[in-house]
Amino acid sequence: MIRPVLAGAAAALLAHALPSVLASAPLRQRIAPRLSGVGEQTRVALTIDDGPHPVATPRFLDVLARQNVHATFFLLGQELVRNPTLGKEIVAAGHEIAVHGWEHRMLVLRGPLGTRDDITRAYEYIGEVTGVVPRWYRPPYGVLSTTAVLTARTLGLTPVLWTSWGRDWEKSANPDSVYATVAKGLRGGGTVLLHDSDCTSVPGSWAATLGALPRILAECDHRGLKVGPLRSHQVS
Repeated sequence: MIRPVLAGAAAALLAHALPSVLASAPLRQRIAPRLSGVGEQTRVALTIDDGPHPVATPRFLDVLARQNVHATFFLLGQELVRNPTLGKEIVAAGHEIAVHGWEHRMLVLRGPLGTRDDITRAYEYIGEVTGVVPRWYRPPYGVLSTTAVLTARTLGLTPVLWTSWGRDWEKSANPDSVYATVAKGLRGGGTVLLHDSDCTSVPGSWAATLGALPRILAECDHRGLKVGPLRSHQVS
């Protein structure tokens, strides 16, 4: 009797964690390009995670305003609670709001109820504060679970990850390394992941991203790529 029970538990665990294999960028881009954020080949989607941050986010908004560029901000509910005015300012500046969850926790380590509550709570609160119905969802660490996928679908959210990132959360990150890492994976039709918060990384790590941002935008312009939010990237 024990073996069937164990086999059933193992099968349930596998089903729960199966989407997590798409956290592998090479595999994801090969078999699930839309999940990677691949869209219009003349464009690049700029996405910014983990905020809003009381010090960093206004500085990112200033840089983007000077460059006349809009982005998609994937917000954490727990950070928006601390800085609700910033959520409204992001929208007022013409940027797109999206859901990153309530807490920045690995979903495959959470049960179905906890996962549904996390995503739904964030979705509802972000909409309430900003007055905008979010369209996109990105799981923490880019790791999906089956419950996360089903919950996103129920809420009308489209999961989207990325094709290029800056590894800007690392202790050794600096403006040069963030720029070089993004540029290495930069392609037309891609989605770039950056962070405007240090809530899950080295304190002050956002400064490296902020320093690299003008160069990243200049590189896109040099390559003839139009930078904008996911809504103009046609990935849905």
